[in-house]
Parts: sequence; C-alpha cells; structure tokens
Amino acid sequence: MVASVYTVAFQGIDTILVEVQVHCMSGLPSFTVVGLADKAVGESRERIRAALAALGIALPAKRITANLTPADLQKEGAHYDLPIALALLMEMDILPRHCLQDALAAGELSLDGRIRKVPGILPASVAAAALGKGIVCPDENQSEAHWGAPRFILPASGLMELIQHLKGQQLLPPPVLPQLDQEETYPDLADIQGQETARRALEIAAAGGHNLLMSGPPGAGKSMLASRLPGILPQPSAKEALEISMILSIAGKLEHGSMARRRPYRDPHHSISMPAMVGGGTKAKPGEVTLAHRGVLFLDELPEFPRQAIDALRQPLETGTVSIARAQQHVTYPARFQLIAAMNPCRCGYLDIPAKACGKAPRCATEYQSKISGPLLDRFDLQIDVPALAFTELHNQPKRESSAVVRARVAAARALQEQRSGTTNAEAPVNQIEEHAMPDSESQKLLEKAMEHFNLTMRGYHRILRLARTIADLEGSVSVFTPHFAEAIRYRTLLAR
Repeated sequence: MVASVYTVAFQGIDTILVEVQVHCMSGLPSFTVVGLADKAVGESRERIRAALAALGIALPAKRITANLTPADLQKEGAHYDLPIALALLMEMDILPRHCLQDALAAGELSLDGRIRKVPGILPASVAAAALGKGIVCPDENQSEAHWGAPRFILPASGLMELIQHLKGQQLLPPPVLPQLDQEETYPDLADIQGQETARRALEIAAAGGHNLLMSGPPGAGKSMLASRLPGILPQPSAKEALEISMILSIAGKLEHGSMARRRPYRDPHHSISMPAMVGGGTKAKPGEVTLAHRGVLFLDELPEFPRQAIDALRQPLETGTVSIARAQQHVTYPARFQLIAAMNPCRCGYLDIPAKACGKAPRCATEYQSKISGPLLDRFDLQIDVPALAFTELHNQPKRESSAVVRARVAAARALQEQRSGTTNAEAPVNQIEEHAMPDSESQKLLEKAMEHFNLTMRGYHRILRLARTIADLEGSVSVFTPHFAEAIRYRTLLAR
C-alpha cells in the first residue's frame, strides 16, 4: 500500500491541493522525491533523514519514493518536509495509516527534529477550512492558522511530540487563541502647517481611493503629507483584512501571526528593479504592488525610478491584478493599491524659486517631467502643486484638524460609496459613475471647455467624474453640482507639463 498525506501548493495567494504519496519497495537503498520538485523540496530528503535519525529512527534499507501529485505542477518551498516525513512514518508503520486523512500538513524540519515556521500557513488554513479538514502546522504558525478557521489545528514544535500525539501516547497542548496586536499609530495630519490645497487633495484621495501626484520643491512637505495618508484611511473590512494577511503570509511578512488591522503602506527606494516592483524572480514572488494591496504605494522622487519599473504600474492600476509569466508557471497576484507619488518640478527642484533655480530652466523641467510617460500621468486622478511655504505660514498658525477628525469624514464618504456601488469611486464601474455623477447642462458646458482646453482623454474625463462624485460624497450630497466638477477639474490640471 501507498501512504499519503495532503498539503498544498501555492499559486499566487491561491492554493492547490497536493497529495504526498510515499512508497517503499525492494531494491538498492535510495530516497527519491518526484513530481516537479524544486531544489528546496528535493533537499527535504536529507532534512528528513537527519530529523528521523535524531529521534532514533533509521530509514529502511529499501527504495523509497515520495511522489507529489499532481506531478505536472511545480512544487516550491520547504513546507513539504513535514507531510513527506509523516507519510514516510505511515509507510514504515510507525504511525497509523489513516491518522491524517482529515488534515493538511505543512512545516519545515530541522536536522534535530524540530518543526520550523514556514510562510503561507494562512492560505493553507483557509484551504483546509474549505475542504472541511484540519491543519498540522509548526507551533510558531498556530496564531496564523487560527484565522483560516480550519476544522482543527495541531500545532507542534517537534516531530517526536507530533508522533506521540498521533499514536495516542501523549496529547499536544491545545492551540492558544491569537491575540490582536495593538493598533499601529501614524503621524498626525495636524502636524502639517499650511498646504491647505494639499491637505484637501489628500482627504479626497483617501475618501475615494484616488491616485495622487504631488509636485513641489524640496522641503515643501510632500513626504510628510504622504506619510499621514494611512492615518486617515478607514480600517479594512474583514474580507480586505483577510486578503492583506494572506499576501503577507505568502511573503513571510505576517508578524506575530496576527491579522492585518491597518492598510499596508509601502515606500520602496527609487533604485528598485521591475521584478521587485511588480513581482517575479525565479519563484515569482509578490512585489511591492501586491504587498501594497488594499493600501498605499508611495513613490518618492518619481522621475528617478527606472522607466521600466514605473511603466509596469500601468496595467495593475487599471485591472487591480498583476500577472507574472514564467516558462513553467503563470501566477496572478492581486494588486489593488492606491498610488501616491511625489516629485520635484525639475532636477534641481527650484524651478519656481529664481534665487535657487539653475540656468537651464525651464528646459530642465520639461526634460525632467518627460521621464514620466503620458499614459502613467493620465492615471493620476489628482495632480497638485505643493509650493514652498513662507516663514509666517509655518509659525504662529492655529492648530489644524487632526487625522481622527478627517478620518471620520473619509469613513462617512466611503460608507456612501459602499452602499451605492459596493466599492470606492476609484474602482467603481464606469457606467455606475456616469449614472451617479451625471452633469447638468451647466456642468456639461464646463466639462466640454476643460476637455478642449486641456486636451483631456476619455480616461481623464471619467477620472473627473469620479473625483467630482467623491467631493460630493464628502459633503454628503446626493447629486453632483457644478462646484464639485470645477474643483475636480482643477486637480487634474494643476501640474504643468
């Protein structure tokens, strides 16, 4: 007979059920793993051999074959160690053959028999729950496994205690319920002095999930404004929190096994490569656009990013997904993020300050801004100038609204959008936006003039409708009026090219 234990393979954040079969037969002693296993999986036989030896268990002098089925699916990762070892112990009659028929198993083995933490336990736990099964996992992953709500959880720190539990000789300690981490705190929007236009644009961006581009000289406060955006965003819904946590689990970045309570905020350096931005590499790992899913991706000094890396953002911004094609696999990751970018108006940064501007102005501004392609620029719903402030604007100013006050307005606006279309205005279908942001005759004339004067594309037109709808939502207005359209047009045309 063939002993088998079930586990999962990962394709993006999706899981595929994998049956681990082990068979021992007469022949020259050997241990072979088949089924399109990568190097980490192939090396599992040495870790298993050493782990069993540490427990005083010797491999039989037979031809041992471990098959990972479906055989035509690429298998990656060290989490196959535990299911292969358990199936082998069943084949050696050390464990009952059907003791794990209602469970999935995942974990890495140390040479001394300890079971080490592995990434991806949360998606594996969700898969186990969908199949009506439990999960056997490392003790360090038990908090993460709880959130998938499987039928049961068997967390073990070592292979010996797991064997004794499955044989009924000694029970494992019951799983410990996970504790929610304290909510993360963010810099307060009240710290921003002046910059009323930028503060207003940031609130609109948060309320509708819009992309925002800020242009201004060094030290004007662009990075400070961006760092305060997470503090005014509402908490993710239960579905969004699960998506965010599953991505972090796959990437091995889910800290303390706790569910995400805030939206992610990613701010990669401008030296980033295209695979690091959108995902890829030999194992098609998630990139920054996926790690920012349902959150914020902040790109400071946007023109300094490699052209290939920032142009690769165009497709994820439209579809909310990123597809990574490799010779042996095709992986699709979610990438529904909010893009916030900052840039200087020119390379020296002081285009509008004659005392500091270089001698190449304004040609240097044209060359510098041309590093951003027109199609990418068109995907920024809000494009604003962030000017340098005078000394009097920085001191002796009244205290501004705090992040908590602004977040309450943002949450109310998003609740209206959720009730109306089930998503934010930035993601809502075009037909719904046209229906709920229908301009009257006066607004239509204004839009026509803006289209002609600023040579706006149809995408730009619909972005104005989305912005106007968000501005009306912030006011609690059912209809969209001419002042809402006028403000939306102003945010689309402030950045000169």
